[in-house]
Amino acid sequence: MKCKLVILAIVFLGAIVSLHQVETQGEKPLIVTTTSVISSIVEDIAGDLVDVEYIVPPSLCPGHYDIRPSDVELVRSADLILKHGMGGEWWFSNLIDTANQSGDLFVPIVSVGADWNTPDGAKLVYENVANAIMEYLGIDVSDRLESCLGAIEDMKSELLKIADENNFKDIPVVVMLWQKPFVEFLGFKIVAVLKPPEKLSESDIMEIEDNATKYGAKLVIDNMHSGTSVGERIAEDVDAVHVVLINFPGVVPEAKNLTEMMMYNAKLLEDAVEEYEYRVSIQRLEREVRILTYISIALGIILVFETLLIVVMVKRGGKVE
Repeated sequence: MKCKLVILAIVFLGAIVSLHQVETQGEKPLIVTTTSVISSIVEDIAGDLVDVEYIVPPSLCPGHYDIRPSDVELVRSADLILKHGMGGEWWFSNLIDTANQSGDLFVPIVSVGADWNTPDGAKLVYENVANAIMEYLGIDVSDRLESCLGAIEDMKSELLKIADENNFKDIPVVVMLWQKPFVEFLGFKIVAVLKPPEKLSESDIMEIEDNATKYGAKLVIDNMHSGTSVGERIAEDVDAVHVVLINFPGVVPEAKNLTEMMMYNAKLLEDAVEEYEYRVSIQRLEREVRILTYISIALGIILVFETLLIVVMVKRGGKVE
């Protein structure tokens, strides 16, 4: 009887262990990223193989972020943490210290790069993310990486085509610092650079406006995540078109990853250039209308004067030839 009970207990325990193994094997590793830039890359190259969560909402600049208690729990549940390794992540070390107060946080943390705003820069970040996944999670994503790199190269060709068709290289612009690499890649003529609004003084703004006026800036290219009121003011002061680009995917449905985000921004710039040309055409037509109005008034005055002259001459018995 005792032997039967022992056997049953062993079988029962074995079943529990087996069930636990199945559940564990079915769980996907969790990758926690600092921004939606990195999480979108993870989705592109390993979306069905891992779970991924980002910390900073895509509508917010990382430099303006304050950590929350839920971030601590998220970090402690991660199998891999990916960050950019940039100054805007100043809060990250505090987050890790808080999560590791008990000294048992052993999750690998990898910096994947902060220059994602050009096609070539994006390729490097994709490669770094893929390498981290393969090294620390043992998941082979090399084929998917190659597919993503090909898509970025195709997008690069399309961006250069848009730039060429719209003559971006001949257009003087003011640009926000975080969008400068992308705008330079497209070939715009940058005549002034906007630092983050909290770092701009009134003298800085005056200098930017002087350069914008001197070189005839047509666009003031802003960054949504940094705040746009200063750029809007400058655009109004120098009679330029204010256009607001995004720097993190996920803000709008049309831009879920970096390739879509860059195309979205390029289309915004294309529309802004068209708007400026339309504005110039309207101003030209308004000037022509004013000139024609002045001419009409002048001709009317001449006609009235000649009519009065004829009337006077007739009354005096003069002869009109």
